[in-house]
Amino acid sequence: MQEALTIGQLSARSGVAQSALRYYERLGLIRAERTSGNQRRYHRGELRRVAFIRIAQQVGISLEEIRAALDSLPAARTPTAEDWAKLSTVWRARLDEKIRLMSRLRDDLDACIGCGCLSLRRCTLYNPEDNLGGEGPGARLVLPG
Repeated sequence: MQEALTIGQLSARSGVAQSALRYYERLGLIRAERTSGNQRRYHRGELRRVAFIRIAQQVGISLEEIRAALDSLPAARTPTAEDWAKLSTVWRARLDEKIRLMSRLRDDLDACIGCGCLSLRRCTLYNPEDNLGGEGPGARLVLPG
């Protein structure tokens, strides 16, 4: 296999632990060929896939969604810039919504710190305008992680 990387080399180059790379491979996110001694060898193009996986995870994309996106890439060749651009458009609206949510959190957090309300019923961040108060006592929402 030309320009093949061992799992250690892929780990060092990508900054991703070998155990995570094995997990990604098991999920079908990355691919390796095996030597006659059953050692993994990764094509250098897998570095791009690993980078894509890590970035997508950092913005909250699940591994299932990442796999679906990567499955849409051509298997026989290294993805082009156009291929990657197509993937980014799939998530654009979702990322824009996350940006809006984070901006609101940033802006509202200034008013929240030190307000002393200690109430999920009145909290302007968690329950604006007490929309959930009419549904009874106790937790009604779990904030996304």
